[in-house]
Amino acid sequence: MMKERYSKLLLGEDMSGEGKGVCTALAISNAITNLSATVFGELWRLEPLAPQKKALWCREMDLLLCISNSIVELVPSIQQFPGGHGTYEVMTTRPRTDLYMNLPALKKLDAMLIDILDDFRESEFLYVDRGVLLGEGDNSGVYSSTLSGGRPSIRQEEKWWLPFPKVPRKGLSDASRKKIQQCRECTNQILKAALAINSNVLTEMEIPNTYLDKLPKSGKACLGEIIYQYITTEQFLPECLLDCLDLSSEHQTMEIANRIEAALHVWKLKDRKKHSNHQKSMHKSWGGKVKGFVGDGEKNHFLAQRAETLLRSLRIRFPGLPQTALDMNKIQYNKDVGKSILESYSRVMESLAFNIMARIDDVLFVDDATKQRAAAEAASFFNRGGLGGLPVQKRMSPSPFSVRHAPYATPSFCSSPPSSRSPKKGVQIHKPENLIHDDLDKLWSLYAGNISSKRNERCS
Repeated sequence: MMKERYSKLLLGEDMSGEGKGVCTALAISNAITNLSATVFGELWRLEPLAPQKKALWCREMDLLLCISNSIVELVPSIQQFPGGHGTYEVMTTRPRTDLYMNLPALKKLDAMLIDILDDFRESEFLYVDRGVLLGEGDNSGVYSSTLSGGRPSIRQEEKWWLPFPKVPRKGLSDASRKKIQQCRECTNQILKAALAINSNVLTEMEIPNTYLDKLPKSGKACLGEIIYQYITTEQFLPECLLDCLDLSSEHQTMEIANRIEAALHVWKLKDRKKHSNHQKSMHKSWGGKVKGFVGDGEKNHFLAQRAETLLRSLRIRFPGLPQTALDMNKIQYNKDVGKSILESYSRVMESLAFNIMARIDDVLFVDDATKQRAAAEAASFFNRGGLGGLPVQKRMSPSPFSVRHAPYATPSFCSSPPSSRSPKKGVQIHKPENLIHDDLDKLWSLYAGNISSKRNERCS
């Protein structure tokens, strides 16, 4: 199996012998990406991995990472003569610096994410299908609560058949919720570490000539008239410029990021050319022509700095942006096997951490909605005179399977447990008659499709 796997990687995934395969670095990157999609591609529940998938992941990753053992560098080492009479210096091998620093860290992040999933072996919540949940009257209030303006839960794709988390009637216990929140904080730190490693590796990769050849001749052609005017003004404020741009969708945001990055490299190329021409001209003339070269070079360098600042502000505002066109070109045309291993491994760890956080947010959202609904029921009980002297006669709903008779309130996303005090005078309690089945369908579409799958798309 190992011979077959390594032969396929060396031949660039082309076993026909016709030489139509990709380079070895891209073949290894594709192998790690495809393996991650096979094992973690359907992570819709917070539960331990199946033993078969966990064994597959560990075995295949060990085979793929063994390639890095041959990527070494020579370093000086002091050794002693036999018998201890004096020392001498020889060159010994050790893993290359970037692999020596980052690969053990990625293996540790990998083990931590799998341990986080294993911690959900016994939990207070469970997952049910949408049809099962709609048929239960005591849990339908979670749906109705979001119709009043609450923030929908995070979902990766617009798929109605995804499982829905279900918590106890009064919500999760304090200990269980604290444990889930701690898991989310730990996963968030892992996500940041994977993002940092991936960003550093992509920065160190060489820019392919195919990308540079396709760039327009000027930065103005890359940015367009409006952005170019803003970026060349005397008082340049990147945050104000971002506020003026249309960043309502991920597609538009990525298009603007690609344009800014293209203009950045156009100005950098011009700056290098001007400097090289300036160095050649200094030996010939000190006239106005040389001064013109200096002025143009300073302008290109100045605009490149502004474009880099704007791109950095855009990434800070949208930390979950997918890879840009330059990043994808670097991955496609990279020929360094070590960098390819680090980039693909950090990318799949980033995607896995993002998915686990999304699943945790789902559970916390449903828990908040359930507790808000319980607080609304308690408030309506006290308003009717409960515990105040006169007995309260409980109204019976016409059907225990109907979802029209559960009071609901607007939940807050991942907020603290709601207060149990009675609502103030003038606060309107929603009546059961306001809830209809059409609203449930609208709610599910909000719940299932508010946020697109950013990290799974990066692994595709």
